[in-house]
Amino acid sequence: MGVWRVRPGRKSEKQITVEVRVSQARHAYTKGSTNYATGEDFCRIFSDKMSDLFLLALLLTADAAKAEQCFVAGFGESVKGNRVFREWAYSWAKRTVVQHAIRLIQPVRSRATISEPNAVTQQIEPRLREILKLDPLERFVFVMSMLERYSYQDCSLLLGCSRQTVANAAARALEHLTNVAEIVAMHGEKLPAAYAPVAQ
Repeated sequence: MGVWRVRPGRKSEKQITVEVRVSQARHAYTKGSTNYATGEDFCRIFSDKMSDLFLLALLLTADAAKAEQCFVAGFGESVKGNRVFREWAYSWAKRTVVQHAIRLIQPVRSRATISEPNAVTQQIEPRLREILKLDPLERFVFVMSMLERYSYQDCSLLLGCSRQTVANAAARALEHLTNVAEIVAMHGEKLPAAYAPVAQ
């Protein structure tokens, strides 16, 4: 193998080529990194979408205090600097809220409970209050699959149960809810307006 001999103070063609490639790689990485959501992006999302994210947590937990815990925990996890593309940041924020709600409620193991109405749940649009009366697993599956459009496969992975269990829970939820079409129709632009926090 030949030996590269370079005069002092001068760079070989090989060195120049390597440095150019490293420089290009750094530039590409720096340029590409702007496509990832930053902590500031998530702060903005949790501020701008506060009502939406809290409503999601409330529909899952059926408890205002626990919904607040999920919201705060989701915010804390999101701003840590996860490598998430900026266009997926809002979906990621919602996913963190869902995951914390699952950890807190453990719907697969939880027994049927009827939530007590309170000042916060009374602010929810009446048609959505029926969701709070569902059993925990039915409630989670309905919100995740019907409102948030998670597939049964995604639901089963997040909830830690089989797809058949998810499908059965979805069927029971649909049997218990008499206004499914109206609830689903509210999703999107109408659903965020279903919860309007009262100014303190």
